[in-house]
Amino acid sequence: MSQKTFEFRCPIYGFVTLSEWEREIISQPAFQRLRRIGQLAFTNYVYPGAMHTRFEHSLGVMHMATMLYDGIVARSRELLESEFGYNDTGFERYRALARLVALLHDVGHSPFSHPGEEIFSPKDDSVESERYAHEDYSTAIIRHHFKEVINNHPVNDNYRFTADEVAALLEGSADTKSALFWRDLVTSQMDADRMDYLLRDSHHAGVDYGRYDWRRLVQTVEAVPGVRGGSPTLGVSEGGLHAAEGLIIARYFMFTQVYFHKTRVAYDHHLKEALKEILPDGRFPPPTPDLLDEYLDWDDWRVLGALKNGGGGEHGRRILDRDHYREIWHTPEIPGPVDEKKLKLQRDELGNLVAAEIPAEKSWYNTGSSDIPILTENPVRERKPLSYFSSVAKSIKLINQTRLYVKDEDRDEAKRRLRKEGDDNG
Repeated sequence: MSQKTFEFRCPIYGFVTLSEWEREIISQPAFQRLRRIGQLAFTNYVYPGAMHTRFEHSLGVMHMATMLYDGIVARSRELLESEFGYNDTGFERYRALARLVALLHDVGHSPFSHPGEEIFSPKDDSVESERYAHEDYSTAIIRHHFKEVINNHPVNDNYRFTADEVAALLEGSADTKSALFWRDLVTSQMDADRMDYLLRDSHHAGVDYGRYDWRRLVQTVEAVPGVRGGSPTLGVSEGGLHAAEGLIIARYFMFTQVYFHKTRVAYDHHLKEALKEILPDGRFPPPTPDLLDEYLDWDDWRVLGALKNGGGGEHGRRILDRDHYREIWHTPEIPGPVDEKKLKLQRDELGNLVAAEIPAEKSWYNTGSSDIPILTENPVRERKPLSYFSSVAKSIKLINQTRLYVKDEDRDEAKRRLRKEGDDNG
């Protein structure tokens, strides 16, 4: 069945093309909701241009995943045919499947994206229970709210995959290696998700920190043979090594300068506390079939309306009045024992003036089994981890910074106490 195509303007790639089927998918209410889910919460209070949404990011991830897919097939077709038995029909099928997984990967995000995840429901009633993640909501929504438009669309007569297959690939439960290989396009250290959000967030925030040579990565991405007879994985040829390093460095800078900005994380704290006041039982409902509609009713607009009506308590008022907590002291990004001791001293000296203690913990890159594989070119083609070549990848350490915040009206007294503590130890 031939399809019409539709083009959307995109500030990152110029144009993003959708098929008629994909256009019907994004027209579903559960996808249109992403127009009302901000990508970066209240980051626009610091970087005013950061007003973009999960809607445009999802289109961008689909576009980036498609470029990566086409590059892999162009350079690794013979390997994929021998490993997975693909023919032309198989390549077309998995291309369509990969596009839908990329397009729908974020449909489960809560209002204002990541800050709301801290108040997702626990998976069971135990005290230490793991909470649901937005991926759990995404896969449940795909299975229940996109089932009809995926399973029964006439175009799918060409591919014959189901909404459950889309969700299974996203969550990593697909039952074939030939399908799971493509999961790396949306869940790896060089996936289309982070490749798009770094570029897009950087563009809208008006900073250059998230820029890297994405075109070179698209030109050098390959299926790299597995270790000791294992399945191939997503990697790059040696010519893309420095572009892969650039992606890691861009992610580090975006987290330290934008995502972990001291004011932005203060608003994340206020939002989390305000949501506890607004939501029934102080948390989002779990992603069970009977509660998905209730969850999908929540978006940024509804939360802002509740804040405007006074439903968020003190923290909601602070968001509306831009009266956020102020950082008064912080540890280094990688604190040592002396820094941990000083944190305790500062905390004790400030006493009841500490309004919030906010950690910033992130690993920018993981070596080991998830290390980006590099396919060397000389003297023979063989697989090596990026960290084998890259001093950047080898030197990256976990950031575990702690910040102490006080109310604006307490800043002068807080500074006085910290100066006194410094004088007493000087």
